[in-house]
Amino acid sequence: MNAIMEHHPSAPVIPLSVARNPGPLRGTIRVPGDKSISHRALMLASLAEGRTVVTGLLEGEDVLRTADAMRALGATITREADQWVIDGKGVGALQEPADVLDMGNSGTAARLLSGILSSHAITSFMTGDASLRGRPMRRVTQPLAGNGACFATRLGEKLPMAIIGTGEATPLSYCLPVASAQVKSAILLAGLNAEGRTRVEEPVATRDHTENMLRHFGVGVDVGLTPTGGRIITLEGRARLVARDVVVPADPSSAAFPIVAASLVPGSEIRLPGVGLNPLRTGLFTTLREMGAVLDIENERVEGGEPVGDLVVRSAALRGVDVPADRAPSMIDEYPVLAVACAFASGTSRLRGLEELRVKESDRLSATVALLKANGADVRVEGDDMIIEGRGSAEGLGGGLVETQMDHRLAMSAIVFGLAAEKPVLVDDTGFINTSFPGFVSLMAALGAVL
Repeated sequence: MNAIMEHHPSAPVIPLSVARNPGPLRGTIRVPGDKSISHRALMLASLAEGRTVVTGLLEGEDVLRTADAMRALGATITREADQWVIDGKGVGALQEPADVLDMGNSGTAARLLSGILSSHAITSFMTGDASLRGRPMRRVTQPLAGNGACFATRLGEKLPMAIIGTGEATPLSYCLPVASAQVKSAILLAGLNAEGRTRVEEPVATRDHTENMLRHFGVGVDVGLTPTGGRIITLEGRARLVARDVVVPADPSSAAFPIVAASLVPGSEIRLPGVGLNPLRTGLFTTLREMGAVLDIENERVEGGEPVGDLVVRSAALRGVDVPADRAPSMIDEYPVLAVACAFASGTSRLRGLEELRVKESDRLSATVALLKANGADVRVEGDDMIIEGRGSAEGLGGGLVETQMDHRLAMSAIVFGLAAEKPVLVDDTGFINTSFPGFVSLMAALGAVL
């Protein structure tokens, strides 16, 4: 990647990465394994009895932190060739870690693992990088405290955090105030070692990888619908997980970046094999098609309990879109790159109900607005909605510096903006991309991107 170095005597050296319009993107690349499924595969295999072999695991920094944490809790985890082998401890049998569990940048790992630890009779301490230490934990600690666990956090209920788990966990019955797959999953995972039935009600359906993988490991999970379109998920505690091999599909959230880039750069055509097509994760695909994107699916199949397919994307003239708030759970991580697509589309786009973006790796709502404004786009926020007045072309866009705030998805979104824009885009830090998409730069370069 090309870099410009700025230096001031009293400040550290900061590399500025540059993304510029490359001409058509063409070729076939396989994006890394699904991050959400990779986290869950490691956690549930560590709680299972027997040996699990995982193929296609995302080897990004976030997932490797989860592997380290589960090793510290007693599971045996090794990498053999292109597979990961996990010998589990069984539910209730995790050991007390000898050191602090460092979850790096991963909010998913921190929150899901909090659920597991809360119902084990061990004391543990959890921290993360500067970004994760700034994110709130109350959304999981408040309901989990109801099962008998104790949590001690910094002011504002932030990491570092002490977790004093209980071996006599009370099963929880909890209605989520805001749709969140992480909170739902933390409660369900806590329920595995609780005596009795755990029940979670969510106002709208969120990604169901936890439910799918629990079933894959032999746990009975029931799902019912509420009169208002939400879901009620229940499971019986003192569950026994039986080891089963897992094939991790390519991550649709990672696929979003080359998909949007190929849609925006004229003359492009790319193929992405084996992408996960879980209907609770494909809101971006639906939205892009509403905008006029050419996104075809071939060779649909099921792998590891999850639907997958090969995606073929061709460039197209996009138009503005009105995205309903109830679609947010199925594409919450894709809004920054969707906002980039809207900046190049013709007409007005309104992305509704984005309150959840305020508590991601950064305040992604404000940071996405800043990304667009720095590069000439017309964008504003009304309440929890983002409104973008699209240019209908690349003319006049780009030329700005994007401050990524240690957020990997903002960094990749900024690079996509630069690939499509008239003028190059500077990105202040791309190091955090490896938390979710190792090899992003080299894969994009293989398609013809200039970075």
